[in-house]
Amino acid sequence: MKMIKYIATLSALLFVFWSNAQEKEDNIGTETVTVVKPYAPSVSDAFKVKTAPKITDSIALKKKPITYHIFSVPVASTFTPAKAKAAKVERTPAPTLYNSYAAVGLGNYNNALVDFYTSRELGRDEKLLDVGLTHQSSRGDINSTPLETDFYNTDAVISLSKKDRDYDWGTGLELGHQLYNWYGLQSGVFTQDQVDSIDERQNYFNAGVNGFINVEDSFFKHAELAVNRFWDSQESAEIRANGAVTVELPITSEMVSITAKADYVTGSFENASLNSTTNEMGIDYGQLITGVSPSFMVYRDELTLKLGANFVYGLDMERSEGSFYIYPAVTASYRVMEDQVIAYGGIEGNLEQNTYKSLVANNPYVSPTLGIQPTDMQYNAYAGIKGQLVNNIGYNVRAFYKAENRKPLYLLNPLNSARSEEGYAYGNSFQVFYDDVKTVGAFAELNFDINRNFTLGINGEYNVYSTETDNPAWNLPKLKSTVFIDYQITDHWYAGANLFFVGEREDLQSIAAAGIPANEFEATRVTLDSYFDANAHLGYRFNDQLAVFAKFSNLSNKNYERWSTYYVQGFQVLAGISYKFDF
Repeated sequence: MKMIKYIATLSALLFVFWSNAQEKEDNIGTETVTVVKPYAPSVSDAFKVKTAPKITDSIALKKKPITYHIFSVPVASTFTPAKAKAAKVERTPAPTLYNSYAAVGLGNYNNALVDFYTSRELGRDEKLLDVGLTHQSSRGDINSTPLETDFYNTDAVISLSKKDRDYDWGTGLELGHQLYNWYGLQSGVFTQDQVDSIDERQNYFNAGVNGFINVEDSFFKHAELAVNRFWDSQESAEIRANGAVTVELPITSEMVSITAKADYVTGSFENASLNSTTNEMGIDYGQLITGVSPSFMVYRDELTLKLGANFVYGLDMERSEGSFYIYPAVTASYRVMEDQVIAYGGIEGNLEQNTYKSLVANNPYVSPTLGIQPTDMQYNAYAGIKGQLVNNIGYNVRAFYKAENRKPLYLLNPLNSARSEEGYAYGNSFQVFYDDVKTVGAFAELNFDINRNFTLGINGEYNVYSTETDNPAWNLPKLKSTVFIDYQITDHWYAGANLFFVGEREDLQSIAAAGIPANEFEATRVTLDSYFDANAHLGYRFNDQLAVFAKFSNLSNKNYERWSTYYVQGFQVLAGISYKFDF
């Protein structure tokens, strides 16, 4: 009860106090507080035990002292470390070099091959004497013709040269003999008596001297000179002399190259053209070409640029007529992606000398009744890319456009019965027909280096021709392709192959008639079929010096026409032996 009374009394007092406070709330007034010193609280030190407490527990354990002893036991060991050996690099022994080489071979169709070469140092001044001899021949018959089809081709070369630190020079002598027969008769046209009266043999002879000099660290860089005489068994003869001099002049950081050249050819044919039924006078010719070719080379990182021109004067000495020509000589290449993609292009032109020797080299069945004129190569514009697809595959692709005036084309001579005493007048020889030809074409090739022992290459070219006379581009194929293989089978065995395809060509068979122009002769256009040929070789080396070999030609055994009415031999095999030695 007392607690209840106490609580009631405390509650009454609190109520009275609260009531008074509410009455005075409106008159609470204001007070001013002055702070004399800002508040700066302090933290007192923590309580620290001054002495360590004593433990009086009677069951506390005492630590006992421990004494350590080491007991050594010897261990027997039989391990002996091996000494390291230095790694060995297998070295391929350097091939033994011999200064002489000889080979001889025989085959069917009475085919023969002789090849000899030697190189010797003369005296203490290190002059080098080189001597070479090559001979190829065949005495086999071809069923498609009753005439002889023999051929010989022999060349001998002797040269003397010297290479020094500041310059090198050389001089040489060339001798050659070729024998061919105009065996390309049309079948079923001539009687046996006419065939027996034909002298189809032709011999070509060649003799020439040449020399050159190259100089380092001098504005004078190069000079060359060659003199050559070419003649045949039909009383035709030709002399050619040509030379060039090159100097280089520095301009700032670039180099200007200037080449001056001269090319002179003169000759005569004893007989007149077969387009004439009479043979009253022969053919004389003489051409002089002189020119200067300045060029400016620019090298900028990945870019190589040649800016130049050819200034040429051509003189027809028989007619005393001359002309001045200016040709472009601009080439460029740019590495787009290191060695993977290289873009290149150019536009070039020149006045090109044609000679009896060069025309025979392309077609040995020409008649000794040719007109010789230079070819005006107005321009050859081309652009392409080349490089490596991967490390062992290279490629080259380009497109081109050429314009050539007086381009020599090979065309069958007409059958000229009025000149029957000449063995090439039976429609079995070729003349040179000059025409203005424009060519649009493309070329592509791939080269595979599979490994050190195997290489493979393939290329192809396609051309479209247009002529000023609206005639076909006589005997020029639109499509050509070649495949070559080289394979080192083992250390002793080696092999290779060469395959090629040539597309269709156009030619003209005609008959000469007195008093009628050549373009009005009775004529028949003929189309020569395309052909495919495959050649291969196989060899075995007994050692570094001695080897045997076999060569296989025309593996398809097709007697195709290389030229109109000129069929080739069938399958051919030639086996021989080669030997290297010091002489």
